[in-house]
Amino acid sequence: MADTARTYPAGAARSAATGRIVGGSVAGLVGGVIFGILLTMGGRLPAIAGLVGSNNAVVGLVVHLVISAIIGAGFGLIFGSRATTLRQGGFWGGVYGVIWWVLGPLLIMPLMLGMEPQLGVAFTIPMMLGLVSHAV
Repeated sequence: MADTARTYPAGAARSAATGRIVGGSVAGLVGGVIFGILLTMGGRLPAIAGLVGSNNAVVGLVVHLVISAIIGAGFGLIFGSRATTLRQGGFWGGVYGVIWWVLGPLLIMPLMLGMEPQLGVAFTIPMMLGLVSHAV
């Protein structure tokens, strides 16, 4: 990042990072809507709503979309400069998705819901479907 700041006019590096964050957020929302459809069909939104003390599916969808936008922003910031082609975007997106599959449904969400980490069930069919959903 320091090289970019020296090569371009003042503020250019910051605006490039902002663009990657905004683009990542939008992409995260698009992916979140698609994944949200799958979560709706699987009846998983009330569990997501549990993260904020609710069991309402609409609340779960809102929570899911906020998380999707935040995770997308993180992708844009971390991998946005590396994902300059469709192939690179697919690769880095897959890597980032696998990371979030481990962090989200296997570690963070269970802990927030008062459960143990779910690493022991990581390779069951429902969790593997979640892996595919996160990686795509």
